[in-house]
Amino acid sequence: MSVNELYSKYTRVWIPDPEDVWRAAEIIKDYTEGEPILYLKLEDETPLEYRIGPKDNALPFLRNPDILVGENDLTALSYLHEPAVLHNLKVRFTESNHIYTYCGIVLVAINPYEQLQIYGEEVINAYSGQNMGDMDPHIFAVAEEAYKQMARDERNQSIIVSGESGAGKTVSAKYAMRFFATVGGSANDTNVEEKVLASSPIMEAIGNAKTTRNDNSSRFGKYIQIGFDRSYHIIGANMRTYLLEKSRVVFQAEDERNYHIFYQLCASASLPEFKDLALTSAEDFIFTSQGENIFIEGVNDAEDFEKTREAFTLLGVNDSNQSSIFRIIASILHLGNVEICSERDGDSCHILKNDPHLAHFCQLLGVELEQMEHWLCHRKLVTTSETYVKNMSRKQAANARDALAKHIYAHMFDWIVEYVNKSLHTSSKQHSFIGVLDIYGFETFEINSFEQFCINYANEKLQQQFNQHVFKLEQEEYIKEQIPWTLIDFYDNQPCIDVIEAKLGILDLLDEECKVPKGTDQNWCQKLYDRLSSSVHFQKPRMSNTSFIVIHFADKVEYQCDGFLEKNRDTVYEEQINILKASKFQLVADLFQDTNKDSSISTSSSSKSSRVNVRASKPTPKVPNKEHRKTVGHQFRSSLQLLMETLNATTPHYVRCIKPNDKKEAFSFESRRAVQQLRACGVLETIRISAAGYPSRWTYPDFFNRYRVLMKKSDMTVGDKKLVCRNLLETLVKDPDKFQFGKTKIFFRAGQVAYLEKLRADKFRSACIKIQKTVRGWLQRVRYQKIRKSAINLQRYGRGYMARRYAEQLRLTRAALICQKQYRMVRERRDYLRVRQAVVTIQAFTRGMLTRRIFQEFLLDHKAMIIQKHVRGWLTRRKFRRARNAAITIQCAYRRMRAKRELKQLKIEARSAQHLKKLNTGMENKIVQLQRKMDDQTNDLKTQNEQLVVAKASLGSEVNKLQKELEMMRSRQGDGSQLTSLQDELEKLRAELQEAHTHMKKLEEKHSNEKMGLEQRVEELDRENSMLKSEKEEMNRRILHHSKSTEDQESSASQSVGRVQAELDDERQSYQNLLREFSRLEQRYDNLQEAKFQPGHKRNNSTQSSLESDSNYPSISTSELGDTDDAIQLVEEMGVEKAAMDIGVFMKLQKRVRELEQERKRLQVNLEKMEDQVNCKGIEPKTTSEQESEDLAYSSLKRQELESENKKLKNDLNELRKAIADRASQNSSSNELQDGYNLLFGQLKAANEELEVRKEEVLILRTQIVSAAHQKEETTNHIETNNVPEWTNSKKPIDKEEAVSAYHGLCESKNKASDWGYLNEDGELGLAYQGLKQVARLLEAQLQSQARKHEDELAAFNTQIELLKDDIEKKQEMLNHTMSLSPEAQVEYSVQQEITRLTNDNLDLKELVEKLEKNERKLKKQLRIYMKKVPDLEVSLTASSQPTKAKPQLTRQVTVQRREKDFEGMLEYYKEDEALLVKTLITDMKPNAVSATVPCLPAYILFMCIRHADYINDDQKVHSLLTSNINAIKKVLKKNNNDFEMTSFWLANTSRLLHCLKQYSGDEAFMTQNTAKQNEHCLKNFDLAEYRQVLSDLSIQIYQQLIKVAEHMMQPMIVSAMLESESIPSLAGVKPMGYRNRSSSMDGEGPGSYTLEALIKQLGQFHSVMGEHGLDPEIASQVVRQLFYSINAVTLNNLLLRKDVCSWSTGMQLRYNISQMEEWLRGKNLHQSGAVVNIEPVIQAAQLLQVKKKTSQDAEAICSLCTSLTMQQIVKILNLYTPLNEFEERVTVSFIRNIQNRLKDRNDVPMLLVDTKHTFPVLFPYTPSALSLETLHIPANLSLDFLTRV
Repeated sequence: MSVNELYSKYTRVWIPDPEDVWRAAEIIKDYTEGEPILYLKLEDETPLEYRIGPKDNALPFLRNPDILVGENDLTALSYLHEPAVLHNLKVRFTESNHIYTYCGIVLVAINPYEQLQIYGEEVINAYSGQNMGDMDPHIFAVAEEAYKQMARDERNQSIIVSGESGAGKTVSAKYAMRFFATVGGSANDTNVEEKVLASSPIMEAIGNAKTTRNDNSSRFGKYIQIGFDRSYHIIGANMRTYLLEKSRVVFQAEDERNYHIFYQLCASASLPEFKDLALTSAEDFIFTSQGENIFIEGVNDAEDFEKTREAFTLLGVNDSNQSSIFRIIASILHLGNVEICSERDGDSCHILKNDPHLAHFCQLLGVELEQMEHWLCHRKLVTTSETYVKNMSRKQAANARDALAKHIYAHMFDWIVEYVNKSLHTSSKQHSFIGVLDIYGFETFEINSFEQFCINYANEKLQQQFNQHVFKLEQEEYIKEQIPWTLIDFYDNQPCIDVIEAKLGILDLLDEECKVPKGTDQNWCQKLYDRLSSSVHFQKPRMSNTSFIVIHFADKVEYQCDGFLEKNRDTVYEEQINILKASKFQLVADLFQDTNKDSSISTSSSSKSSRVNVRASKPTPKVPNKEHRKTVGHQFRSSLQLLMETLNATTPHYVRCIKPNDKKEAFSFESRRAVQQLRACGVLETIRISAAGYPSRWTYPDFFNRYRVLMKKSDMTVGDKKLVCRNLLETLVKDPDKFQFGKTKIFFRAGQVAYLEKLRADKFRSACIKIQKTVRGWLQRVRYQKIRKSAINLQRYGRGYMARRYAEQLRLTRAALICQKQYRMVRERRDYLRVRQAVVTIQAFTRGMLTRRIFQEFLLDHKAMIIQKHVRGWLTRRKFRRARNAAITIQCAYRRMRAKRELKQLKIEARSAQHLKKLNTGMENKIVQLQRKMDDQTNDLKTQNEQLVVAKASLGSEVNKLQKELEMMRSRQGDGSQLTSLQDELEKLRAELQEAHTHMKKLEEKHSNEKMGLEQRVEELDRENSMLKSEKEEMNRRILHHSKSTEDQESSASQSVGRVQAELDDERQSYQNLLREFSRLEQRYDNLQEAKFQPGHKRNNSTQSSLESDSNYPSISTSELGDTDDAIQLVEEMGVEKAAMDIGVFMKLQKRVRELEQERKRLQVNLEKMEDQVNCKGIEPKTTSEQESEDLAYSSLKRQELESENKKLKNDLNELRKAIADRASQNSSSNELQDGYNLLFGQLKAANEELEVRKEEVLILRTQIVSAAHQKEETTNHIETNNVPEWTNSKKPIDKEEAVSAYHGLCESKNKASDWGYLNEDGELGLAYQGLKQVARLLEAQLQSQARKHEDELAAFNTQIELLKDDIEKKQEMLNHTMSLSPEAQVEYSVQQEITRLTNDNLDLKELVEKLEKNERKLKKQLRIYMKKVPDLEVSLTASSQPTKAKPQLTRQVTVQRREKDFEGMLEYYKEDEALLVKTLITDMKPNAVSATVPCLPAYILFMCIRHADYINDDQKVHSLLTSNINAIKKVLKKNNNDFEMTSFWLANTSRLLHCLKQYSGDEAFMTQNTAKQNEHCLKNFDLAEYRQVLSDLSIQIYQQLIKVAEHMMQPMIVSAMLESESIPSLAGVKPMGYRNRSSSMDGEGPGSYTLEALIKQLGQFHSVMGEHGLDPEIASQVVRQLFYSINAVTLNNLLLRKDVCSWSTGMQLRYNISQMEEWLRGKNLHQSGAVVNIEPVIQAAQLLQVKKKTSQDAEAICSLCTSLTMQQIVKILNLYTPLNEFEERVTVSFIRNIQNRLKDRNDVPMLLVDTKHTFPVLFPYTPSALSLETLHIPANLSLDFLTRV
């Protein structure tokens, strides 16, 4: 393009500016080449005439399009020049707050002077494993690039961090080392990475200080080599230091400080351990107070000192060495305060006597006070013949004192560095290393001295290496893409380096001058003028003879010669050093043993592995062979040469730190200071080298996608994209030199991308104009049609309205006439009716008055008659009652007198003894007589009945005759009979009347009494009512108060519930994290064990299971062993090994003791309850039933028996343990001990069984005796009181055995007549009655058992009826459903139902066939056995004639058949088959082997085996089986730690086994959903709660492994599927990318091509696998929830760290992808699992990318929308938002500030990235199985024939 085309109207340019360096302007008039003036307009609309001339000003630089501003890589800019670079950095730093920017291979880091949340562990995890160009620029990206290239290329790497003081070099190097420590952590427990990081606070304390430019400036350079092994884990480190600024120890400029360690030690001087240091505030010491400000804002020196001490401890520096270091530091401070006084002659000096600081100095260093005092003021001169001691002047002595202080500090610094290297040293072989160089950048001050000269010399060397490396990379890129290579000229600063280090250069001349006895700085400076004046890079200042100028690559620097020789010599008097060598402290003496040691660099190497065999790129300047002491310059040149050799042997990575301003203001950018540093650090040189060739590079697909809008339709049909791009470029760009076609990329000259962008913008602009034209025409046509249609509608409605209004007027007129007519008629009729009503009313009132008067007269007469009647009747009744009462009173008095007389006579007769004798005479004979009389009377009654029947028959005939005669008589005497009947009836009525009067009187009396009582009760109730009302009011007040307090309590309770729930989740999560850590440590332990032991069979005694041991002995807890002192003492005496020998016997005995103890406690509680009841009832125990007394007696006897037995068992147990221990100690043979152990165990078991039987028999007999005694006492009491005893049955059911035994016991005592002699002579009646009672109880017990049996049968029948009802309802529903279908659908539905039924029947038949086959095999096997026994049986039959010998075989056959028919859901196996069972079911089990069977079949089989072990009460078998199963599952999971299917399979089986242990544990909480049959299958003997906990922990570990495997499989898919794949085609745009997208990290690595469909397919595969394995849906939903959280975290973190994806199109793609994920959740019925909530942040981030971002309303909408995003995340996305074309607008800084102000009140966690390692605590809900164990079928392909169904 020509100049006229480039500099046209509206083109934006950069012009120089004295303040801002560069200023933006816009051309307002087209420029023609050759014109002297360019007409511009500034940003503030000010016009400007810019003069153009070949000598004065060239044409201004062109500005890049706005779409390119703010790019991550400066090389992506179309125009590469200084103003473009400066503007891009300023926009990114000030507007977007991005401190990192790429510039080719260089990372530019700008110090923000503010703590940023971008260095957390989650950020490290986000950058780990990513290509360098994929993420936003970051120091972690450079570190990851170095780490990846080290692993891929097997080449050592270096990261070179440089910059001015205060630019952030130390922090950048620290973060790089933190990245390596996190990513490449040590493989063992040496914690090398922690030691590497711990070295930072130590080096900062002793090597950093506050300067005017930086509060934490490194005053030395360091190169840290971090060593890695072949697995790329950190194994060690080594540190080299360069040019410590020793002069800072004795002098600090204004507002500067000494090294931090001095102030830290002074701040902690009050600690007790530092009392001996005699330190006070730092203001009291000269070496720390020259800067006049000893504090740093925001820094606590005491806290930093604690961190320094902790770092020393971590690196292995013991307390004594630390104390020595602090003593040396304190001594330096005291040395600076030593006051030197001048003598009168001025040539000598002295130190005051008793100088406290000198005394403290000598005491702290352990040296002689007199000698040090002498040699501080004197020096020794040695000549060839004599030695002189010369006095020093005060100035010379002060210089010598300061030199000594610097020397001491430098040696201590070197010792600490050497000790750190020893701590970081490793004996392992180093495979590779990454070096981090933290070195000073180019410096220039008003006064530049020796230190600045060395620093700038080092930067010249580094710049040369940097230029060569950049040039090399450019050359490799061109050759790789087969681009024609032309030599690019780049700046080579070798001439400047030769001026400094070549022969007779500056350093060489300085060393020669130092050898001269009386050499001075002026002489040396004059030699420089004479020898180097001819060099281009050396100049002599015009106004000075004591300085010189060196033209460096960055700038001209004038150096002052004063002090060069002294600093280069670094002179310290030998006498002072000899005194320090004689120190009584070993550390002080060791510091100065080698005086020729390098004082400015620690050259010690930590190991051989840290030495690098390299070859220098240029020959090293030869040093004269003359023997002399090495000067500082010589040492620095040697160390720098070694550093350059190391860097040349590694692959370098560059970090350039920029200081944005000198005021240390946060995010403040001064362009002038930034440009100076950009020029000095080589960034602009990189830009210049890139711009000299083809800086802009595009891949063919990216170029095609970006600029296909410029193509024709015919070009789009060509399949080869490379050919299409060639044709397009040849058409658009006429100059072929402006671009080159490589193998994979297109290379453009500078400015060509901007030209293409302009063409693309013009194309879009014309397309937009055309679209706008069409749309506006369409809008106008639509508007016209709407207006026309609206006018027609208005006319139609107006005419209609007029017609309707006229019609309405006509209707109103007619209605008015009708209303008038009706109104007049109503008015007249109303008047007529009013008059008529008045007349009728007057007539009615008059007639009523007359009638009422007549009625009143009749009523008065009637009332008078009634009154007279009642008065007369009352008088007559009163007279009658008086007479009757008098008669009754007389009768009562007479009868009472007669009764008293008779009572007196009867009392006299009753007192006589004769009367009693008569009563008792013949009582016994009377009973017999009465019985005989009763028999006689019975016989008589029979005869009389027979006679009565005969008489009845004869009387019947007579009655008939008499009835006939009676009828005849009645007919004759009818009248007389009527009269008599009437008289009888009259008498009856009179009697009834009399009775009614008496009854009425009684009722009246009763009524009056009740009335009085009720009145009294009413009064009482009134009083109670008033009291209740008062109480009610009081209660209402209390209730109101209580309700208020209750509301407060409820609110607090709800809050506490929330807190408790949160704490529960935290506890659960922390517990699961601990579990995860435990599994990790266990894994590490197993790995170490495997690495430790040699191949071969070796017993591992320390391998432990999830419980406490894998041994065959059960684990013993304190609760199981009991708390007896004897057992504990015995175990202590015997020792653990001997005590474990009889552990089986001990466990069985101890278990029996626990059971007996529990039984004793239960009986004791029951006894106490009964005694309490007796005490409460008082005399009521006399009326208790007989059964209660029997129960009480039985309980007390059993308690006594158990107590005595418990004591005996404890004694036996102790004796047994002692006997076994004695025998174990005596016998040396383990076989004999084992035999005796087994024999003793069998005897003990038999004795226990016999003891149980005898104990029960004794208890029953004792109960019978006690109950008989109680019955005797109660019967005696009943006979004495002459009452009939009441024999009542107990309410408690009596067992049949107890009733029978009690009955037999009574029968045995039948002959004891003395027990029942009180009833009759032989006691037969009592015995018979008691026997009948016992029989009645027995019958009642049988009846109750029969009733329970019938109830169970009835319940079973009801259950069967319910099942049948459900079946009928289902069939009815199916029938209704079938009838509602179409005929074709009915046929299809019926066919499906029939197929389902036949399939089920077929499966049942198959199972039945398998059972029959198995029975057949067993029977055949038994038959073969019996056939073998037949000959023996025949021989035995012939030998003996006893027929009973064949019975055992028959009985055995019947027993086998009965067991085969009744399967109880248990599986039996032999002990030796346990290993085979574990191997078959766990080790060799494949998920597809049981895919067609019941889910979780292995878990069911294992539980059935556990059930059988519980059934036979074999605790060893249960323990061994469960322990081996758990260990086998762990081994299988360890072997298949990356197999999702296997992990899911065993998670399902482990959780199912856990549910089975709960379901069949017998705990009521887990039995609520069990069937009756399942309740029968519960465990009987063992409580496996501990194993349930172990299985629960194992399930959590498997779940965590499952999540880890799934996340590992999904990790490479998430970013590509969610952010990069084009789910909506042609939506995403492509922007120009920089050099970093073509970095070496991407060579040979293709980008992931995963799509959203692949990710969803992977999730579906996970879900289907979990479903096939029978994993609980709740657990599967938690897995999906965790995976969606991982998707959200990875997607959001990449979105927050990638500028290229923060665009509107990416937001649209992301919204679509998330909707597809939600659709998948709904399809799998997982939308309620909480997964959608986990991806809510990504949803809101996608919405944030799409919403408008301009006005305050938009800001408010964003704040209300993004509730799941933190303020940092929202601001970060807004800063990263990038328009894909110029039609979009950038987010303004004011809008972002508005968002921040609105969100500042949020209580968000200051978090930018989401923690990708966060795991939700898993919950395993209890889900019982509906499967019955007896119906489970075991497939034959599992080869489990050794299992027997029981």
